[in-house]
Amino acid sequence: MENALPWIIQLISGAVGGNLAGSLMKKLSLGTLLNSVAGVIGGAGGAQLLAKFTELPIGTGDWKQILGSVASGGVGGGVVLAIVGLIKSVLGKK
Repeated sequence: MENALPWIIQLISGAVGGNLAGSLMKKLSLGTLLNSVAGVIGGAGGAQLLAKFTELPIGTGDWKQILGSVASGGVGGGVVLAIVGLIKSVLGKK
């Protein structure tokens, strides 16, 4: 169960990041549910990419690792929401 905690942190942070990005970028917002879904996807992916490319340990060993999971999950969630929102707005203009 110890290995599940970083994933849970990243997914929750992603959902929060997706909703925060949606509230800051009203034109790209997909609604609370879809903001959360996009955020969860981005949270999982963002944290894994950060760990892979920066060699920063993402996990639960200490507060730095937990903070890294929260930050990367939140940013990843916001980025995925922005990308999906932009795609939706471009496709909606046709």
